[in-house]
Amino acid sequence: MIFSAFERMLAFRYLRARRKEGFVSVIAAFSFLGIMLGVATLIIVMSVMNGFRQELLSRVLGLNGHLGIYSYQGTVLNGYDEIADHVSEFKGVKLVMPLIEGQVMVSSVRSAQPAVIRGIKPEDFLKRDILKTSLTTGTVDSFSEPRTILIGEKLAHKLGVYAGEEITLISPKGNVTAFGTIPRMQSYTVGGTFSVGMYEYDAGFIFMSLDDAQKFFNMDEGITNLEVFLDHADMVNSVQKQVRNQIGDGFRVYDWQRSNAAFFNAIQVERNVMFLILTLIIVVAAFNMISGLIMLVKDKGRDIAVLRTMGATKGMILRIFLMSGASIGITGTIFGVIVGLVFCDNIENIRQFLQKLAGTDLFSAEVYFLSKLPAEVNPTEVVMVVIMSILLSFIATIYPSWRAARLDPVEALRYE
Repeated sequence: MIFSAFERMLAFRYLRARRKEGFVSVIAAFSFLGIMLGVATLIIVMSVMNGFRQELLSRVLGLNGHLGIYSYQGTVLNGYDEIADHVSEFKGVKLVMPLIEGQVMVSSVRSAQPAVIRGIKPEDFLKRDILKTSLTTGTVDSFSEPRTILIGEKLAHKLGVYAGEEITLISPKGNVTAFGTIPRMQSYTVGGTFSVGMYEYDAGFIFMSLDDAQKFFNMDEGITNLEVFLDHADMVNSVQKQVRNQIGDGFRVYDWQRSNAAFFNAIQVERNVMFLILTLIIVVAAFNMISGLIMLVKDKGRDIAVLRTMGATKGMILRIFLMSGASIGITGTIFGVIVGLVFCDNIENIRQFLQKLAGTDLFSAEVYFLSKLPAEVNPTEVVMVVIMSILLSFIATIYPSWRAARLDPVEALRYE
């Protein structure tokens, strides 16, 4: 649709209301603010949901493998070296890591807390970037020392311990004696603390060497499972099929999607629902635009009649009011995108400022799992929001513009 210079001049002039038409200008301003806030809110919320999912995914897949191989015969997997060597040759497999995982009670002089032990080889620990870079105290070298462990920073705070102090691990699977089952207890030195940024791991995980874990859980040369890390998360299905076909029927294979399906599905459902709910803000702003344009058409009835008698066509009148309404929607959308992107880029600083202002924790790590508020802008989603906002703005202008074009000049000037 091509607009002439005369149509553009009238369209923008009608948006600048004179003193007696000030209410129309106020409605146009509120329509603009509604669309701007709707677009900005949609971009911010979708970006936060994307960032939340991506951060959780990076933490979950940083500490857990894409695939887990377990034994059908019990909790102990023996003779795993041959399986690990075979699986590591598959295309897309980056690392196959033997693992011992078990629940314990951790006791210190000051407190006692439940925790999860993870026993891995020191060389495998060095291959896990998320663990190497997340050490807050201690060094990587301390992990290879006998009876030395690394614990989560939050867990260390709960226990009131620091690097170099000793803690006691108590296993629920104790030693059987003539007098009953005695809990298995062993003292270990805290070699350092780590913080991966996910509360569940920082407050409940302990890493020790595989040899120490085998001794503590009385597993001899066995492990609980093999963790398989892939180059890309989307290769899970193809690699999982290869593993099932090659290693035989005596093993169970679980992928990260099945292990965390309920969690990530809940995030996806919440994300979709939030998108639908927040879209209503733009819809309400569009309805506000309709009412404002109808009032504008009513106030400009005499001007429309004069233009029609001077030779203006219905199409010209239609395009003038289409441009008046669409300019509000397009301008509001542009400013909404700018506000949304700036907000996303500074969201953690804004959260810290609001926390200081309110004097309360607005993003508790205990509830939301992450210690920082993440935001990841998806360009495709931003384009989709922009298209939707502009489309709704154009749709909102159709009926008022159609009414203006159908206005009869004779009826409009009869009582003037």
